Amino acid sequence: MIELRDVKFEYTRGGFSLRVPELQISAGTRAAAIGPSGSGKTTLLNLISGIECPEAGRIDSAGVRVDRLSPVARRAFRITNIGFVFQDFLLLDYLDVLQNILYPYRLHHDLRLDADARNRAQRLAADLGIDRLLDRRPDELSQGERQRVAIARALVTAPKLVLADEPTGNLDPATKQHALDLLFEQCDALSMTLFMVTPDHGLLDRFDQVVDVSAFGGSPP
Repeated sequence: MIELRDVKFEYTRGGFSLRVPELQISAGTRAAAIGPSGSGKTTLLNLISGIECPEAGRIDSAGVRVDRLSPVARRAFRITNIGFVFQDFLLLDYLDVLQNILYPYRLHHDLRLDADARNRAQRLAADLGIDRLLDRRPDELSQGERQRVAIARALVTAPKLVLADEPTGNLDPATKQHALDLLFEQCDALSMTLFMVTPDHGLLDRFDQVVDVSAFGGSPP
């Protein structure tokens, strides 16, 4: 599902560099990325999804050689194959919660915004405890509520791969476990692969694979 070989990435300013000789995550795996701040965890997710492009090396995600795609093709690949929970959520303030959850369907014609998609959004909202908030805007929500909206948006298209950047960081312990349960249940039910950045080492026994990104030599940009 995910394979990186001899990948090299660096920022031209700030001295940050990432070197990934080899990384493999099999389809259906629950994998966690750990490492100190500045080690490159978010950058690694961005490379896997095609948000960033490496200077050298090979990146295969969901059966696609991502590093060879054009910027336009990388964006289309990401929209149609990957559910991404961003660390800062990236919700749209002018849309309500339901519209934010369904927003991926507005980005590419291969994703059909039909009754099944709307029903799936409603079920995810209910499972995450935000179904009573569907007509609210993001600025009316708490941090934890926004995070749950972002998780629902990542899952609503039933993608092959879910990349999550600290998706439970702003949740209370009970909601954190519930959100993680939902992520795992959805990934298991639809054979999705999950690669999740987490600072919470207490969660690591719930994952099949743990990737220490500090081994790849990142440094603060």
